[in-house]
Amino acid sequence: MWRTSVLGLALAAMSGVGAGRATSDCATDAMLVFDGSGSMVEFGYDWRQITRIAEARVAVAKSMPQIAPHRRIGLLIYGPNTGDSCTGIDVRFGPRANAAEPIISAVNALSPGGLTPLANSVQVAAEVLQYPDRPGVIVVVTDGNETCGGRPCATGTAISAAAKDLTIHVIGFRAVVDYWTWDNPEQEAHIRGDMVARCLADMTGGLYVKTETVDELVEALNATLGCPIYGARPEDLAILPG
Repeated sequence: MWRTSVLGLALAAMSGVGAGRATSDCATDAMLVFDGSGSMVEFGYDWRQITRIAEARVAVAKSMPQIAPHRRIGLLIYGPNTGDSCTGIDVRFGPRANAAEPIISAVNALSPGGLTPLANSVQVAAEVLQYPDRPGVIVVVTDGNETCGGRPCATGTAISAAAKDLTIHVIGFRAVVDYWTWDNPEQEAHIRGDMVARCLADMTGGLYVKTETVDELVEALNATLGCPIYGARPEDLAILPG
């Protein structure tokens, strides 16, 4: 059976400039910005549903051993904290070789909590990559919205203007858009029906990918952090065997 690739469709929909930047050289250092906020352990309306963090752990364990041998990756986790709900921005480590095991271990040990300082987390990750002077890639895995008053669209615009060559990819994992939250000030003007985090990708030529399953999250992580799509044409990725 053939299935439509979520990532392939995202690539095919991009402009020529964006698609070129999406397939970044694996010699470029990367930061994985991972959602550890309290919503990662919410069940929603069905208590039988597996939590996002449980599925994300499986996806990280499947994808990182394929990715890490080919790219230096660092890890930032946002959410958990012992003080204010918006101060939980934790740079676990900067880009390093063969980071699969420490990334998997950190995600497995994570106890989600706190809110979502999305814009500030991306800014910190960009600074770790020394973005005004060096090329870099940031991959954000998030289940929802900015909830700490940050402005992802403004942040993406400012980073793009100052960066040497920084691409931000945003992977929405079982994401829910909240149009009414007071602490997500840019969402109301973001009328496309996507969470405002999409701005970070749009402003830097990256991918914005919606994922709902473990397999889709694995696919998105491999394509944004890994090397398999380097040099591929978007039309070649639209349909994958499944």
